Amino acid sequence: MNKVNKSQWKVGILLFDRVDVMDFAGPYEVFTYTAYQKEDLKKFLVGRDTQEDQPFLVSTVSETGQPIRANHGLTFQPDFSFKNAPRFDILVIPGSPLEPLHHALQNRNLLEWISKHMEEVELMTSVCSGAFFLAKAGLLSGKKATTHWGAYDHFERQFPDVEIVKNVKFVDDGKIITSGGVSSGINMALHVVNRLLGSEMAHTTAKAIDFSIQKS
Repeated sequence: MNKVNKSQWKVGILLFDRVDVMDFAGPYEVFTYTAYQKEDLKKFLVGRDTQEDQPFLVSTVSETGQPIRANHGLTFQPDFSFKNAPRFDILVIPGSPLEPLHHALQNRNLLEWISKHMEEVELMTSVCSGAFFLAKAGLLSGKKATTHWGAYDHFERQFPDVEIVKNVKFVDDGKIITSGGVSSGINMALHVVNRLLGSEMAHTTAKAIDFSIQKS
């Protein structure tokens, strides 16, 4: 059996009222299904894996830690609040429909939390309209990014200093990776797996969740 580098990354997924479920559930499933090598995946599929078998330790966080009511009504209990969350290596910022998004973008505590963690994480990522949070926090100025196709015009009007790349699944701008609408978060997360663990494990994870990888 080949030796593998068993680095672990703590992944934090932000939750807020009326967040889109697939925006955060897609990356959550990708990271929790990822193993260090093909042989380890069998443990995942039968539920016999341990924390030591997991490259990505995934948890959710919201401002208060209280239950979050997602878009269309599902309720979720975050693992942490902003006050007691651990240090994360990777952050996933999901999106929501534009009306609740506009409300969330007025939350200074949320924007400051994202901005603060930009200095600490290895990778800052967004899904769908989650790119609005990164742009509002000033993290995308002068960079390339993408978002949901239905929000291109709105994004360009609000953030003219960001170059929107259209009709792609994700944009990798180094430390920041943004992705397009809803299911594109799965593509983005698989791209992160590829960056950190290699193409073999990215394809193995994609096969485990019955998903076809797209380069961008």
